[in-house]
Amino acid sequence: MATIVFVVVTSFLEWNLVLDLVDAAIGLVILADFVARLSISRHRIRDLVHPLGLADIAAIASFLAPITGQGFGFLRVGRTLRLFRSYRLTQRMRNDFRFVGRNYDQIVAATHLFVFLFVMTAVVYETQNSVNPEIGNYADALYFTVATLTTTGFGDITLVGTTGRLLSIVMMLVGVSLFIRMLQVLFRPTRMHHECLSCGLSLHEGDAIHCRRCGTLLHAAAKTNAA
Repeated sequence: MATIVFVVVTSFLEWNLVLDLVDAAIGLVILADFVARLSISRHRIRDLVHPLGLADIAAIASFLAPITGQGFGFLRVGRTLRLFRSYRLTQRMRNDFRFVGRNYDQIVAATHLFVFLFVMTAVVYETQNSVNPEIGNYADALYFTVATLTTTGFGDITLVGTTGRLLSIVMMLVGVSLFIRMLQVLFRPTRMHHECLSCGLSLHEGDAIHCRRCGTLLHAAAKTNAA
């Protein structure tokens, strides 16, 4: 989250040597964390090519890019890929916190939307900042992304060029789908996660005693009712 805040704040500032040094320092911290995790991993190659590992590599490259010059500044979009770690965090919290376990589907749906929103905002900012006077900072890019995702479309900010139009199409198709998905999860009846020992179905209504697919008694529900 600190790296995302840094991306947002620095978009309002004039780039200078101090920000380059902070960039490099953050990149070195993430690199040290990445190397440490690989060193204690039992499956280093698998972790290295895992989507989370690739996202970390992209983020590290984006933070260390200023060392090689501003020609690689477009890699800054990779910083937002660190948000994909929120999925692993959500999975761990599901086991540690009862509230997360009960509302896991809603939290995952909101995470999908949140990650997509900030990744697309970063893409809009990095591809349009130098060619579009209407995208002057991260807030402008976020405003356009939210307006497009919600199909509000005020029209005061538009993306230029073929790349901009393609980005708008992606945001409308994928973003609206994620937004509708989140609404469906929020307003549908709450379901519990308990795998049926007979057929393997894991999602059941909150008050279910028997599996809705095969009719087998759900032991977790039976114990709850007995208690």
